Amino acid sequence: MGILFGLLTAFLWGSSDFVARFAAHRIGALRTTLYMQFSGFLLLTIFLPRVGGWGHLMDGSGWQPWAWGALAGVANGISTLSLYRSFEVGKMAVVAPLSASYPALTVVLALLSGEHLTGRRILAIAFVLAGVVLVAGGEKAPTENGGGSFATSSETKKGNGIRWALTSAVGFGVLFWLLGTQVVPHVGYAATVWMIRLTSSVVTAIVILSLKQPIALPRTAGPVPVWLIGMGLFDTGAFVLNNRGMQLEQVSVVSVLASLYGAVTVMLAAIFLPEKISRWQWIGIIAIFAGIYLITR
Repeated sequence: MGILFGLLTAFLWGSSDFVARFAAHRIGALRTTLYMQFSGFLLLTIFLPRVGGWGHLMDGSGWQPWAWGALAGVANGISTLSLYRSFEVGKMAVVAPLSASYPALTVVLALLSGEHLTGRRILAIAFVLAGVVLVAGGEKAPTENGGGSFATSSETKKGNGIRWALTSAVGFGVLFWLLGTQVVPHVGYAATVWMIRLTSSVVTAIVILSLKQPIALPRTAGPVPVWLIGMGLFDTGAFVLNNRGMQLEQVSVVSVLASLYGAVTVMLAAIFLPEKISRWQWIGIIAIFAGIYLITR
């Protein structure tokens, strides 16, 4: 069942991230992150009693579950913001697999904390890292800057979202290691997501206000509010499934299966978006997903 939850997580995250690309182009990565997180928070607040309850937040365990949940929320907020910024300024089919390479770091951290890696998983990490180098090194300067609100034009021209995608991958790699080893056991699988959504919303709002960026949705947003609610539903549901899967299966296995969301996003981008990818980048993308596959074997 844990493996099924990991695969469902990948489908929901991949679909949510594909929609995030359009929302980020319309209203920017900051507001996309804020409203996705907050809509997910509201939805989960309504349904939390039916999907795991309040966990250890309300059972007299003290301040520690709240502290672990807040830490996960800050890490998720930074990682998600970086991910959506990469969607805003980069190619979906390039930045999605880069961000999905986070299991390599999660597995390394698990190794350092006492777990043992097989030779196959070491080879898998090598595939993922080689793929990251190929994808990042094969990217050319973009033709547009994505209309970003907090990155300079020189950053966009040089990185085209790759730096943001790699930042996201590092953040998620640390986050999912913490979720499986510390946060979910101390907080609860659904309550953890509630804390993540709450904390991430607050952190993102603080960033927007500190940068003096508009926080309200523009009147010309069109279908964006519907997109944001759908993203909040899919992304939050994926987190709940992911955390529950970690309780039923090995953390490394569920994390890697969930990271296949990159494959879902790339597939949707290839079908619906006219994005061109170089030969070396295709090789890198294939290497990343080959590494992800090997980790699960």
